[in-house]
Amino acid sequence: MSWGTELWDQFDNLDKHTQWGIDFLEKYAKFVKERIEIEQNYAKQLRNLVKKYCPKRSPKDEEPRFTSCIAFFNILNELNDYAGQREVVAEEMGHRVYGELMRYSHDLKTERKMHLQEGRKAQQYLDMCWKQMDNSKKKFERECREAEKAQQSYERLDNDTNATKADVEKAKQQLNLRTHMADENKNEYAAQLQNFNGEQHKHYYIVIPQIYKQLQEMDERRTIKLSECYKGFADSERKVIPIISKCLEGMILAAKSVDEHRDSQLVIDCFKSGFEPPGDFPFEDYSQNIYRTISDGTISTPKQEGMRIDTKTTVGKAKGKLWLFGKKPKWSVKMGPALEDFSHLPPEQRRKKLQQRIDELNRELQKETDQKDALIKMKDVYEKNPQMGDPSSLQPKLTETMSNMDRLRMEIHKNEAWLSEVEGKVAARSDRRHSSDINHLVTQGRESPEGSYTDDANQEVRGPPQQHAHPNEFDDEFEDDDPLPAIGHCKAIYPFDGHNEGTLAMKEGEILYIIEEDKGDGWTRARRHNGEEGYVPTSYIDVTLEKNSKGS
Repeated sequence: MSWGTELWDQFDNLDKHTQWGIDFLEKYAKFVKERIEIEQNYAKQLRNLVKKYCPKRSPKDEEPRFTSCIAFFNILNELNDYAGQREVVAEEMGHRVYGELMRYSHDLKTERKMHLQEGRKAQQYLDMCWKQMDNSKKKFERECREAEKAQQSYERLDNDTNATKADVEKAKQQLNLRTHMADENKNEYAAQLQNFNGEQHKHYYIVIPQIYKQLQEMDERRTIKLSECYKGFADSERKVIPIISKCLEGMILAAKSVDEHRDSQLVIDCFKSGFEPPGDFPFEDYSQNIYRTISDGTISTPKQEGMRIDTKTTVGKAKGKLWLFGKKPKWSVKMGPALEDFSHLPPEQRRKKLQQRIDELNRELQKETDQKDALIKMKDVYEKNPQMGDPSSLQPKLTETMSNMDRLRMEIHKNEAWLSEVEGKVAARSDRRHSSDINHLVTQGRESPEGSYTDDANQEVRGPPQQHAHPNEFDDEFEDDDPLPAIGHCKAIYPFDGHNEGTLAMKEGEILYIIEEDKGDGWTRARRHNGEEGYVPTSYIDVTLEKNSKGS
């Protein structure tokens, strides 16, 4: 089955068919191009969707920690990878299919043009041979007619008795000339005919079959190329299916990672204040004065030590404790600038913030320590090999590093003191809560400086009051008839602002009197020379206890 033998006379149709083949190839290339654009737009829209719903860059402590949020962001990451695979599909199709088709189409057009030119040249050469043969044939035919006329003229003169011998001889010569010329044209025609027949046989059995065979091979290669491109079109997507499957599996794993119990615990960790629930309201007996008036004091209930109830103080405490279930105190609505020791935060949140800061400072301290060790080693190398560098050039950097280390250690010590203070108070509150749960006791109106209730007024845990405490709470606690005697003195190592109620502000280097020691909660009660009293952080002062200290 060959075009050269079966389609020897269909040159024009083969010309049209090969042109159609190239047009179809380019049409498929256009289809692939549009598919590539669809993939690119799809990937772009997916990436825009992921970007739209991805969280903005936020501080580390504000990053979502709920498993449902983490799972969603993992799904977004997987979807972003999925979009990347769509881009890979588009790139593979563009390189392996569309680009290859366009290059092949260009080569195919060049090859087809060359083969058709060869076919046309062969046909033109055959036409030229036919014209030469036809011209010699016509010339031979014309000479034969002239020879026949000369023959007839000679016979007529030869039979004419009136014709002279000279006329007959002339007619005979003319006949011989025409006959000779006819013979020559006959030989020329025979040669041209033989040549044309040979060229025609060569044209239809050798030249044209060879050209048509090349056209057939070209068309078959085009068909094979289309088949390969069809396969490459599918393979471009099949290659990324395993990766896409992994993306989808990642989405499923992200969905399975959602833990409702962990999210609930995170809600507790995020919002737990560390305050105790409000205690029971004490019974306020307003009838005592009535009974005392009627019975002249014989029936009135005796006033017990430690049972003195101040209505103003009690109500103030209750208002300060009920904000969890009602209106929040002013500090929780608008707190203003954050304090360095996070004392504006509830105890539990304050403890977490302080722990985070300590961890960050320890990491910075470790970096500075590593840098110091590296500088010391480099300095030793320079001292042993002066040609490598000047050891004294490292001293400023080493001094700066040591200074940074001292600063970081001081910051760590200060924050650890605050952390110990918070943890001590939280532990004290837990003990009090545990004791209250066991004995089911009702508080008697005493409150620690941080706003926690306690049963024993002599063993209350002292600490700086929270900003939501009532202003009169500390006034009631310090309602002693005589000021407490000084048991020592202290010197302020760091300045303390003393914003909270019940605390005492102090400046660095200021001398204060100690009137009550630290009972393990991180706070010491002190007094100025002018008689102003309050609590100061124990870690901020250098305490000296004396038996015979100067009194107030």
